[in-house]
Order: sequence, then C-alpha cells, then structure tokens
Amino acid sequence: MTVIVRDVRAEDAEGFARVRRAALPFMLATAEQLRFDWTHAHPDGHERPLVAVADGGIIGTAQVRIAHDAPEPGIGSVNVYMDPAHAGRGGGSLLLRAAEEHLAEHGARTLYSWVLDAPENLAWAERRGYAPSRSAYFLRLDLTAAELPPLQAPPAGVELLTAEDFSADPRPLFELDALTTADEPGDVGAELDDYAHWLATTWQHPLFDRALTTVAVVEGVPAAFSAAQTDGLGRYSTGMTGTAPAYRGRGLAKLAKNASLHRARAAGLTEALTGNDTGNAPILAINEWFGYQVAAREVRHVRKIG
Repeated sequence: MTVIVRDVRAEDAEGFARVRRAALPFMLATAEQLRFDWTHAHPDGHERPLVAVADGGIIGTAQVRIAHDAPEPGIGSVNVYMDPAHAGRGGGSLLLRAAEEHLAEHGARTLYSWVLDAPENLAWAERRGYAPSRSAYFLRLDLTAAELPPLQAPPAGVELLTAEDFSADPRPLFELDALTTADEPGDVGAELDDYAHWLATTWQHPLFDRALTTVAVVEGVPAAFSAAQTDGLGRYSTGMTGTAPAYRGRGLAKLAKNASLHRARAAGLTEALTGNDTGNAPILAINEWFGYQVAAREVRHVRKIG
C-alpha cells in the first residue's frame, strides 16, 4: 500500500506514541504528553511533527524543529522513527525529505539527527548525507530487582526537598536548571532564559513528577537536583540530573538521585530509564553506582544544507 506523509493531527497522538515506544522503548512517550508538547511548542521553534501513514494506520513519525534556544542560529533537528514492523517501505525517506524541506524554509543550515547504533540505521543515515558525531547511551535499571544504594543522611547544612516544596515559587528551580543546562554536553548548546516558557513547558509538563523530583538545598540555596518523569505505566525516567558549578564535587547530585530512586520504588514504579552522553564520565559513574546498565547506544548525526 502507498505510504503518505502528512502533518500530525490531535487524534494521531495515540498512534504517534505507539510508534515511538516500539522504535525507542528507552524513552517515555504518551498521548497526553504529545498533545501537550504540540500545543505548547515555542513559535520560534517552527516545530512540525509529521507522520507516515499506510493501510489506515501510523507507521512512522518525525520530530522536526528549529533549535531556537541555541546560541547559534540556523540549527535544526529531525528525528525519524519507524515502527519496526513496517520498516523498509520508504516511509522514513519520505519523512526525512519533508522535514528537511521544512527546516530549510525556516533558515536551517545545519541539521542534527539521532540514529540508533545499528548497522542498518547508520548506513541509512550515511546514504542521506549525514555524518556521525557524538554518541549517547540509553540506560535501564530494574527497580523490582535492583538493590539500590542505602539512603544516606544529608551532610550538615544540606536539606533534601522535592519539587513540590517549590510550588509557591518555582523560580529557584528554573535558575538551577538554567545553570546546569548551560554546560550540558552536546553538539547544540541551549540557553534557558524564558521563565514563562519554562513554567508552561517544563513545570506543567504532564510527565514531570514533582513528588519524585528531588532537590539538594545548601543553606537555603538549591544546589543540585534530579528531575523525575513518570508515564503512568510504571516507568520512571530521569529528565535531568545536575549541580550548579559552585557546588560540584560534593556528591549532591548523587544524593538527590538516590533519594528520588528510593521514592520511585516506594511508589510502585518498576523500571528506571535515563540517558547520558558517552563522554559524560561523572554522570555515567554515578549511574553505574546505582546499578544502571546500558540498554542501547545512539549516535548524533549532522548534515550541512543550503
């Protein structure tokens, strides 16, 4: 049957999430999350989610956006995911072509795309002009079987709070998030400077779990945090773990994440997921200490256009 590529519709959210979970089971994807993301997309990002449809159902998806929060202009991203049961039907190529045309129209000159580290996927990207750059791991922890490190009392002057404790004024968490995001490893930098947008898209995000997100506060100042996401299906994902530069080297991120993982297991969650740049040795060491194991690897690819 013919494969058709078109813009996503609100009713596509269930099918979009199903394909994402089938192609990339190491990341959370729910219909509620997708509808929220589509509704709250930043206008400067020119986001255009696409679907490939065949036989009356969605068989592939593409996430397409301009990196409006990057310090350099002209950077776009496109991530194509096909349902493994429908691979080889040309849907991925059609999605990529439509995405590249859209990004070029909005000024993109450098395109980034994540590709799972499998020979057929890497060859597919290479044939389309994409060259590999950095890589990252997907990590998984079985919360039903893992023996987490024992909880430790915070050192003097340090208090462990949850994001819920900042409900009256989340701005200190925004400022901490901005500090840690600024030097996160990656090809494309990001600058968090829009508090209103952060409130709408991060603080209010349906996956963001305020009860499990844990913050290490040093003498009243948020210094490190481990942000938690949950999907209502028993899965927990670390959205971000970071420490403000002035407080690094004190084990605060490890302290916060350990408390968050213990809370997650106590809440009945069964699987913990996270992702790390392969060059981020400190965080990889922390996750190995917790018992996380590498589930898959992905490779960031880049292509110049225009």
